[in-house]
Amino acid sequence: MDYKQAGVDIEAGNEVVRRIREMARGTFTPGVLSEIGSFGGLFRLDAAGVADPVLVASADGVGTKLRVAFRAGIHRTIGIDLVNHCVNDILVQGAQPLFFLDYLATGRLEPDVAVQVVEGLSAACRENGCALLGGETAEMPGFYADGEYDVAGFIVGAVSRNRLIDGRNIRAGDALVGLPSSGLHTNGYSLARRIVFDIARLEVDSRIPELGVPIGSALLQPHRSYLSLIRPLLSSAVGIIKGMAHITGGGITDNLPRILPEGTAAVIDRAAWRVPAIFQWLQRTGNVPDTDMLRTFNMGIGLIIACENDAADRIVADLARVGEPNAVRIGEIVSGDQGVRYVGL
Repeated sequence: MDYKQAGVDIEAGNEVVRRIREMARGTFTPGVLSEIGSFGGLFRLDAAGVADPVLVASADGVGTKLRVAFRAGIHRTIGIDLVNHCVNDILVQGAQPLFFLDYLATGRLEPDVAVQVVEGLSAACRENGCALLGGETAEMPGFYADGEYDVAGFIVGAVSRNRLIDGRNIRAGDALVGLPSSGLHTNGYSLARRIVFDIARLEVDSRIPELGVPIGSALLQPHRSYLSLIRPLLSSAVGIIKGMAHITGGGITDNLPRILPEGTAAVIDRAAWRVPAIFQWLQRTGNVPDTDMLRTFNMGIGLIIACENDAADRIVADLARVGEPNAVRIGEIVSGDQGVRYVGL
């Protein structure tokens, strides 16, 4: 009996490292001091160009969206999802990403699948100006079913202390601006999969006329990064953005209150934007109550900005200039217990 017979193929792991090394190098920024394969990744903080820096870190995964990828045999988008989700999580505090690390665990390592995931990771890191500094690929026989894996991401960014965005200055009377999502992003897939594959009994290549694409394509639409849209606002409108919320698991209902100071609440006008067709179809097909939809999915709003009321129109116009014409004022801050109230239903 040897290690390979026990289920761990060291040569397959080495092959993955060889194939992904150049992809990772293509993401390196001037701050990177190490090579892929080092025991630890090295990064010069002064290369970030941030005065009086505060480090902002986050870790996340993509949840059961992975099961849709397994069904479809498409894995590159998973890497994009993972990076963009993490980038948004630190962006809402004003941070620019510095470096990213990944962890991929599987029962039996399939080099082609692992390379697809890292292709997505490296593409998204390049797009966000973030170095793919390193990671870990773990082969764990008997722990995962054949053809399955899990993946997690870890990101570190930096922001100047005087430009940190934490929501503490949000006040009653402030406005809320919503930016469109690109679909489900990386949340709500346990419910979505139940509706699609169990209730509707569809396959990933089944077509739904109102969506215009196979249901698998709609579900695998990559999580959007908002960095390229928000970064110009952070540099040109210091202090105008008081807080930002990344709308992930829990929807607007649970994520927006995370940035609200004590004594403030949010009122969201549901009539301010058109809910995308994928959410309408899921709700109708699964007969899902409004409250559950709003607490499970982003419902078409992936990021919310809190700002002074008289700055909202300027922010919407600035977003249109940098490529997002569909940002819209979706509500306001009021006095009250922390929470979200919906109107316009």
